[in-house]
Order: sequence, then C-alpha cells, then structure tokens
Amino acid sequence: MPMLRRTGVLVLTATLVAAGGASAAQAQSSQTSGRNKAIAKTMVVKRGWDSAQFRCLVKLWHRESGWNHRAGNGSGAYGIPQALPGHKMASSGRDWRTNPRTQIKWGLGYIKQRYKSPCRAWGHFQSHGWY
Repeated sequence: MPMLRRTGVLVLTATLVAAGGASAAQAQSSQTSGRNKAIAKTMVVKRGWDSAQFRCLVKLWHRESGWNHRAGNGSGAYGIPQALPGHKMASSGRDWRTNPRTQIKWGLGYIKQRYKSPCRAWGHFQSHGWY
C-alpha cells in the first residue's frame, strides 16, 4: 500500500506542474518562508519595532534569501540575512547553518547595530543594492 501512496503523490505533483500549479518544492519553500517570517515577527516585536519595521524586514530578506535559512551564494554569504561570511552568525549560536532562529537573531542584531532599524537597512539596500 505505501507504494500506491507514493505513486499517487508523484502523479499529483506531476499533474500540478504540468497544469502550471505549484511544485512540491515550491510549496515546501513557501511553508519554510512563512515559518521563518513568523519566527522573525515575534523577535521584531520583542525588540520594540512596529509592523512597519517588520514589513521592511520582510522585503529586505525576501530580496536577500527568499527567507530560506539554507540560502547561499558564491561570495560566501549564507542564510536568511545573507551574512558574509556566513560563519559570523556563530556568535548567535553554534547551529547557525541550520537554525533559522539563530540566523534571525544574528541578522536583527546586525541591523540594529549598523542601521538602527529594518527600514533604514531596507533604504540602504534600495540605494546601494546591499546592506
């Protein structure tokens, strides 16, 4: 019976892709992104930043990593905030490679220290293409 279930899932996924629907990978990516944003929202509120600041953060990290905690690029930037080099996030936890909470904690600290707020970081990104 398990083979039938797996086959059914593959057929359904293939049907969705053929019909122009979301693939299983896209759906999983969307779930991960939503989960990571929910973690960040709680942490943003705890810092005393308002919903406008959270919206700026959403835009910023969407452009940087798509909110993917495993995102990397050829320059060595890694994670949701695209820390460069990625191992800088170890200051927030040894699990920086795999834990979105650790990456978000580091990223919010970086933004606070360098830009004072997510909207100021977003403004810098818009004018310079990096933050």
